[in-house]
Amino acid sequence: METIEKHLEKKGIRVTAMRLLIYKFLAEKKSAVTLSDIENAFDKVDRTTLYRTVKTFESKGVVHQINDGSTGTKYALCETNCKCELETDLHLHFHCNNCEETVCLTDHKIPQIKVPDGFIAENANLVVKGICNKCS
Repeated sequence: METIEKHLEKKGIRVTAMRLLIYKFLAEKKSAVTLSDIENAFDKVDRTTLYRTVKTFESKGVVHQINDGSTGTKYALCETNCKCELETDLHLHFHCNNCEETVCLTDHKIPQIKVPDGFIAENANLVVKGICNKCS
């Protein structure tokens, strides 16, 4: 299995202690997290550093953004071979109305959607809402 350092380097990301800590934090989570969740996990960390790290991870395909309609944008690690391409890598997300967790359902891909001529699809976000298996 590839080390975190090698994975980040392969994605063109310079490895720093904070980037490693944030990656490890995200890898331990079973559900998507907000920037506030990340900030609360680390004592005395600069918000700008957190934001820039997450944005770097997003732009390089290490994390993806989830807008589940709750308190704010959430982030989750991408699968190792993900390129965040609209045609191949998008998957369902499930948001629990009870515990407020949002999880990636990576085995359930979003089917390719044809948009009318003249339209250009850049992203898709499909969130199913209900009660998760822990709460039901």
